[in-house]
Amino acid sequence: MTAGTTNITHPTTGVSRAPLAGPALESLVGKSRPCEALVTDWCALSDTLQRVTVRWPRDHEFYTSDGRYSPLLFTESLRQALALLTHSAHDVPLTHRTGWERFDSRVDPDALAITADPALETVTLLISHLSVKRRRLGSVHLASSIEALRGGRHIGAAELRYSAHPPAVYNRLRGTYAQAAQAFARALPLTPPVPAARAGRRHERDVVLSPTASDREWLLRVDVDHPVLFDHPHDHIPGMVLLEAAVQAAHACAERPVVAVAFETEFHRYVEFDRRCLITAEPAAPDGAGRARVRIGASQEGRPVFSALVTTAPLPG
Repeated sequence: MTAGTTNITHPTTGVSRAPLAGPALESLVGKSRPCEALVTDWCALSDTLQRVTVRWPRDHEFYTSDGRYSPLLFTESLRQALALLTHSAHDVPLTHRTGWERFDSRVDPDALAITADPALETVTLLISHLSVKRRRLGSVHLASSIEALRGGRHIGAAELRYSAHPPAVYNRLRGTYAQAAQAFARALPLTPPVPAARAGRRHERDVVLSPTASDREWLLRVDVDHPVLFDHPHDHIPGMVLLEAAVQAAHACAERPVVAVAFETEFHRYVEFDRRCLITAEPAAPDGAGRARVRIGASQEGRPVFSALVTTAPLPG
């Protein structure tokens, strides 16, 4: 699926759910601050297809700037939607720990403009579950495809592979890092940011890259006090932080302001708080539409932990 401008209609029958709100919602979508919960409701259209509604705020401290939404607001929206459905539609207990393995997405940059139309604050996510495999010890491996609509217009799409592990399995996987509060407390001291403008940001507090001697290499800058990226303790650095680093690295490589319009991403290992994480960038061949692409890598102690092929387009306007 490719993001475009076609108006698409879909079935609206299904089992309606009451609008979601309150602490239960925040737990289901993996946020602790109420203002960060984007999901408003969901319903099942079939056994394998659900519709999730999210609200995009016109003014957000991290995901809006200069009259535009960050493309990662789309990613955060589907992250929350999948977290909700993992527990609500697939009956995976809240005690399971979820992690992404593969994430590919496309978004229409023109659809990221903030408007005065209240109807366009609502985004509909149509989520098809391609595979749900339950393992003997309780782990669940899932694959999903997402289509996003705003005002009836197709604005983006994504495919994900992810897993959810029960405490016994997760604790064995993570060893001494399994407890979030202890792992969070091991975070290295905060390093200085690259200039905000170079990272495509307005404020230094939102920069997740620190300079090195190379203009194509950075240290991951981890501010555990950031209210959006770390609104609660984690046992490892979240994937949204790594995706933000990939976006900022792509900005730093561009000769003019750009917007990230596509990701092809793999999460190879858990990224730990107590080790330095090196972010690298190198140009890649343009995509079929001639848009620039940058290959981003992340490593800890010489081992790859994350990789992404980021496609960018000139910033509209």
